[in-house]
Amino acid sequence: MENNKTLYTSFTKLALKVAMSKGMTLKKAKETVIQKFELHPFEKMIISLIDERKLIEKDVNTLLDECISVCEDFGPDRDYVTLIIVLKRISEINATKTGTNEVAKLTLKTFTVKVDEINRKIESPPLFNVLLETRSAIEWFTMFGIYPFIPKHKVTKNKPVLLMPPYLGNDLSTTFVRNYLKSVGFETYKWDLGVNMINSKSLPKLIEKLDEIYEKHQEKVSLVGWSGGGIFAKIIANRHPDKVEQLITIGSPVWGVENMKTPVIRSLEFLRGKKLRERNAKFIKELEEIPKVPITCIYTKTDGLLPWKHCMEAETLRKDIKNIEVFGSHCGMGANASVLLTVANTLNTNITGKKPKGITSKIESLFFPKFWEKKGAEKFTNLFFN
Repeated sequence: MENNKTLYTSFTKLALKVAMSKGMTLKKAKETVIQKFELHPFEKMIISLIDERKLIEKDVNTLLDECISVCEDFGPDRDYVTLIIVLKRISEINATKTGTNEVAKLTLKTFTVKVDEINRKIESPPLFNVLLETRSAIEWFTMFGIYPFIPKHKVTKNKPVLLMPPYLGNDLSTTFVRNYLKSVGFETYKWDLGVNMINSKSLPKLIEKLDEIYEKHQEKVSLVGWSGGGIFAKIIANRHPDKVEQLITIGSPVWGVENMKTPVIRSLEFLRGKKLRERNAKFIKELEEIPKVPITCIYTKTDGLLPWKHCMEAETLRKDIKNIEVFGSHCGMGANASVLLTVANTLNTNITGKKPKGITSKIESLFFPKFWEKKGAEKFTNLFFN
């Protein structure tokens, strides 16, 4: 939270000053900025920052430089897109006779360019992570013994879920995820398109399948995509939010693919014979958009194939966007107990609005990095006491 406070203190100063450049009074500027942060997870903190009168003492250029400097210090982060969207919303407001639209436009353009430069600096997975991918063989082998013991929280029956496999994978890749979802009460559907080559020609067929499932159930369909399958799932969610209940990606690059540094992209370009950016410009542009449905991105920081930061969506944009870290390899995510639990629990929570409760759910938290990030012995006592 301290890092967020530093960034949002700097950005709030800038946003206020930009709003005032349009001829708004301080009071009106505060109201406008608060409104543009509506539904933001840090909305209360932002309101408290706006109440500090010292926020507006400097000019726009100085505040812009300071905010960019803070972003540079924190390094690449998808959440910067939230700040760009807020600036864009402010820039779209018409200026009064005493104000101007040019300051807001120039500020938005400069901030967007600088953030793009910062986000291009995400490095390829380190060699250590690449070598760790060999453990995926162990993860798949041991899953046959672990699977019967994974807790099963029963859900509302027959809710439809369409699953999409990873790059170079097929429906066999999602076997454990599909079987687990079936066992807790979901009705799952394969993608039935053979090996996933991340070819945009697969999209029309997937959309047809979505329509069929939607018509059969007469309700929205949840989409689950692993790695390259998550790319398709996100684009479909962007195109058809009226038919998509929610989106869950598993180790999927959901933004910044054009400049992503990874052996996967190079192999894809080798098989295609063309640069990815030359072949799929529209495809990549659509991937940058954020669907207007609940989103959950599952990722691992020890991913050896994809830079994990590309696998996280802008969690600060809305309260229904979540990023969940798990332990494991990229290639083993289809046979990862934490992934299975996260997918099932998230699907049900977003549909019913209720989270799993009880001692079993608390014990499950032991298998996630978020639990071990907590300090002190309280994290263990909280397993048994509220």
